[in-house]
Amino acid sequence: MEGSKKVLILGSTGSIGENTLKVIEKFPERFKVVGLVAGSNREKLQEQKEKFGVERTALYSEVGLEGIKKLIDETDFDVAVCAISGSAGILPTYWAAEKGKRLALANKESLVCAGNFITEVAREIIPVDSEHSAIFQCLVGEKKEEVDEIILTASGGAFLNRENLEEVKPEEALKHPNWDMGKKVTVDSSTLMNKGLEVIEAYWLFGLPVERIKVVIHPQSIVHSLVRFRDNSVKAQLGVPDMRIPIAYALSYPERLPLKGEELRLNLFGLNLTFLEPDIEKFPCLRLAYESLRMGYPYPIVLNAADEVAVDLFLKGKIRFTEIPELIEETLNRADFKPPEDIYEVAEIDRKAKELSLEVFRSWH
Repeated sequence: MEGSKKVLILGSTGSIGENTLKVIEKFPERFKVVGLVAGSNREKLQEQKEKFGVERTALYSEVGLEGIKKLIDETDFDVAVCAISGSAGILPTYWAAEKGKRLALANKESLVCAGNFITEVAREIIPVDSEHSAIFQCLVGEKKEEVDEIILTASGGAFLNRENLEEVKPEEALKHPNWDMGKKVTVDSSTLMNKGLEVIEAYWLFGLPVERIKVVIHPQSIVHSLVRFRDNSVKAQLGVPDMRIPIAYALSYPERLPLKGEELRLNLFGLNLTFLEPDIEKFPCLRLAYESLRMGYPYPIVLNAADEVAVDLFLKGKIRFTEIPELIEETLNRADFKPPEDIYEVAEIDRKAKELSLEVFRSWH
């Protein structure tokens, strides 16, 4: 295995983790999996361990955060794929960043909630989200001072063309038109909160002021994002909506791996690409994300925590789809936390903000 990259995967049994292993499986001479961390799916983790010959594995439900930290500290890796979903991924991402190795970052919550702490200790972050990967690729070889704005594309989710959202059922919100993703991120796509979180993530990744981070609706999910430069030229990155492409790029950068398969090849003929302005009255979550970033910390932490609670309540049938942004906004309005002074205070504010969100929910009933 001389010369191969040692890869640690945080969140190996989720969608990103599984796609990462699919990429690695195609290039056994290039990558060696040296550690796997999962949430509670013991059976799948065991399968992965045996298939890839991994010595170090940990299940969060059994070892807790301290066990995860021990595994990260004791594992020698070159790249950490940070794909634990939600706020549970913040501390593991930070601990991996502290090792001074490459982060292939798919956990947007870590930058949303702790961007200043993680970017401070990270040596290198290569984004895995298709939108941020696209921007990263468009910026290769460019000077930062020549960038006018970055433009994140959003599919618009399941309800782009639906008028009445009051009666939306969970199973409807879980049908994304283009991507196959986890439940939380799929619902976030349907409310546009996913794009709001990506705006905050982009703020930390690319160092532009919030006014120069824009969002456009692009229903086809072919153009993954764009960069406009000061001479008014625009660069875009296109590809089929398949996460293996940005994952492979994050693992192999600055090289590009020869990914094979007709399903990964974009057919340029017959493409009908459209771009629309987002409707923030219909989808207020996007507005709330921009507002929280302008308000400064700890409000993005509160936004993310309240969204996790609201989506969970919606999926359990306890609140309506249209009450998701209402719960988040009321939580933001009630929040009175001081900015965090370290990464552990981020976790504490996240916990308190979730409690506050549940208090808001209970006050409605």
